[in-house]
Amino acid sequence: MLPIGCPTAFPRPQPGWCTTPAAADAPDRWDKTIALFRDAPGCLMEPWAGSVVGSTERVLAMLDAVPGLQLLVDTGHVADWGGDPLELLPYARHVQLRQGMPGTTALHVDDPRGVVDFAAVVARLVELDYAGCCSVEYFDIPEQGWALEDPRAWAVDLAAHLRGL
Repeated sequence: MLPIGCPTAFPRPQPGWCTTPAAADAPDRWDKTIALFRDAPGCLMEPWAGSVVGSTERVLAMLDAVPGLQLLVDTGHVADWGGDPLELLPYARHVQLRQGMPGTTALHVDDPRGVVDFAAVVARLVELDYAGCCSVEYFDIPEQGWALEDPRAWAVDLAAHLRGL
């Protein structure tokens, strides 16, 4: 059985850690991000499409550049950039489960466009003897462009799907 809940609080973003997609590839952004995470040992990094670490290759390079950096792997974000969350699970301290597809971070678990294979995710976490946190994440933040009428229902539906695996 996978662990449920999280015994530690999430870090709050610090100035300069968040970026807009247009600024993600600014020449100094990579080095600045490395420096900020080196100055915050034990912090979790949550990669997302459009950020300085918006691909599997960039995430792995950041892990090489910042010894001890730990990941919050959000399956919806990885799907959004067209990646496979299974590649990042060995580095995860927290896994957020959410259905997604290239170009979209949040889909309902039953949406046929979804690309996250939750059975494979669960099997990989079991194989890794994963002891970190798992959570289901859907939210309604229309001012950020993430409107969702009933995020609780979507989360409950995904949780029910996961229990059936």
